[in-house]
Amino acid sequence: MAIVNAKEILVKATEGRYSVGAFNITNIIQMEAVVDTAVQRNCPLIIQASVAPSKALGSKVIASVYRILAQDAPIPICLHLDHCTEVDFCKQCADSGYTNIMIDASKQPFEKNIQQTREVADYVHGLGDLTVEGELGTVSGVEDQVKVAEDEAALCNPAQAVEFVAKSGVDIFAPAIGTAHGVYKTENPKIDFDRFSEIFKLLNGKGVKMPLVVHGGTGLKPDVVKKLVSLGGSKFNVSTDLKHSLIDATYDYIAEHRDEYNPGKLDAAVRQAISDKINYWIDLLGCADKA
Repeated sequence: MAIVNAKEILVKATEGRYSVGAFNITNIIQMEAVVDTAVQRNCPLIIQASVAPSKALGSKVIASVYRILAQDAPIPICLHLDHCTEVDFCKQCADSGYTNIMIDASKQPFEKNIQQTREVADYVHGLGDLTVEGELGTVSGVEDQVKVAEDEAALCNPAQAVEFVAKSGVDIFAPAIGTAHGVYKTENPKIDFDRFSEIFKLLNGKGVKMPLVVHGGTGLKPDVVKKLVSLGGSKFNVSTDLKHSLIDATYDYIAEHRDEYNPGKLDAAVRQAISDKINYWIDLLGCADKA
């Protein structure tokens, strides 16, 4: 039960109108804290590792730790490679044991995006019970969030979304709707809820077939998060929040215990900060007791 791909838990989430937290980790301490908290709350979980930590720690190391933590856990847990633009590294991580792969060819022309995504999907599906995420449109960084949100061409075209999903072989889909990576610089980010709703209906109007992903969770107001979940966002990516929790907890602990040299206590402080943040998102996404 514990080691799963993304689609099998996200179809259930979509049907139940809750969302599964997809939490980016950068080290083993974070990974352990995320898993422990999800187990305590009895919720499904997606652990995400982006390309940088996957290369720094090693894809085989991350996958091995994941399997050790997940194999005896009483909840379904997926290990996801996040925002990888390199086809070969996508394949490497799938070979290593990641159970969901995101090939991000969204900056490529439409047909090239389909081609690269299809290559990864065919390879990953050939390995067994693994799934693939693809993206269409531009999920911006915080500096250009407003610019992207106001640019019709940068957002996901609903008609193209249907074609992309049909031709690319993806199992879950991330449409650009105006969300951004990082911490929003604007009080009210411009998010196209109507576009998201239309895409959901086009892809899932006759039954759930294609779970939708929301990128750029950190900094969104609770009512915005809940609305996106209600419209069908069943995978909610959270990265910057956990980075801030790790760094702030580390800084605060060292500042308060400057004469202490006990890494175990520092790790415990970081674990607690990560756990507190995960609990916040579990409550917001409505996934507690959904395992």
